Amino acid sequence: MTNLMSSDSPAVPPGTAPRPGSRHAAAASRDKREIKLFSGFAHVALAVWGLLVIAPLIWVVLASFKSNTEIFTHAPFSLPSQISFETYKTAWTEAHVGRYFLNSVFVVAISTAGTMLLGSMAAYVLARYKFFGNRFIYYLFVSGLAFPVFLALVPLFLILQNLNLLNTYTGLILVYIAYSLPFTVFFMTAFFKTLPNQIAEAAIVDGASHTRLFFQVMLPMAKSGLVSITIFNIVGQWNQYLLPVAIMQGAGAEKKWVLTQGIANISVSAGYQANWAALFAALTLSILPMIIVYAFFQRQIQSGLTAGATK
Repeated sequence: MTNLMSSDSPAVPPGTAPRPGSRHAAAASRDKREIKLFSGFAHVALAVWGLLVIAPLIWVVLASFKSNTEIFTHAPFSLPSQISFETYKTAWTEAHVGRYFLNSVFVVAISTAGTMLLGSMAAYVLARYKFFGNRFIYYLFVSGLAFPVFLALVPLFLILQNLNLLNTYTGLILVYIAYSLPFTVFFMTAFFKTLPNQIAEAAIVDGASHTRLFFQVMLPMAKSGLVSITIFNIVGQWNQYLLPVAIMQGAGAEKKWVLTQGIANISVSAGYQANWAALFAALTLSILPMIIVYAFFQRQIQSGLTAGATK
């Protein structure tokens, strides 16, 4: 009787290494070479991307210690003739970067705290409770991710004007919170769904209320996700320029400007007499806090993102 399942070469049992010189060994060797080749291309691409990102940052830091003459006449990446923090002092005091810096810290701290409180509470309810309109509310939040900010500038301006919140920190903070909520709810909803139900059920059996269950049980369990989304919100709000320009205007608005507005004003107000070294010092002061924050919380950010992606 003819064996219909027979082939020219015997099948290799699972777990058995292919014999040298066989077709299976040749295929495995070819696959390894292709993987190494693609891995090499990936490393080269990452190195080029890293260089494109790091080189401008290094140039800004070096230029902040130079004079205008050195910036435009010497080699771009040459070391400054002398290390002096006079440009930083000038930017901090005379260009009022210190005031703008503190304004940004105040606004971003309160708006990030409000975003995380409201966003995590909304995400928890949408992820853990079933009720009529749950999906509609969730998709309403998510739709905010697809809505460009510049299309909302005119409605935001008119709403804040009618509420007498133009040129106020309160108006800016509320807009920052609304601007950051869609991504926060989207991210945290997926994260809360990955948390085990057994612990929540045990807490309810022990008599925990819904509020206590959220703040004392579920929120600590979501710490890695909270840290990740908090850093994203801080970076996004710290670098925001369009919203402050539209909201912080009017009499006395200059004293309430955030850092991005102050730096933009430094670059255009003096024309050809601009102190470029002070401008680059101000840019360094605005970039440095975000680099420090990411350096300290890098592991938490990565663990939060991978936890949400793998569970």
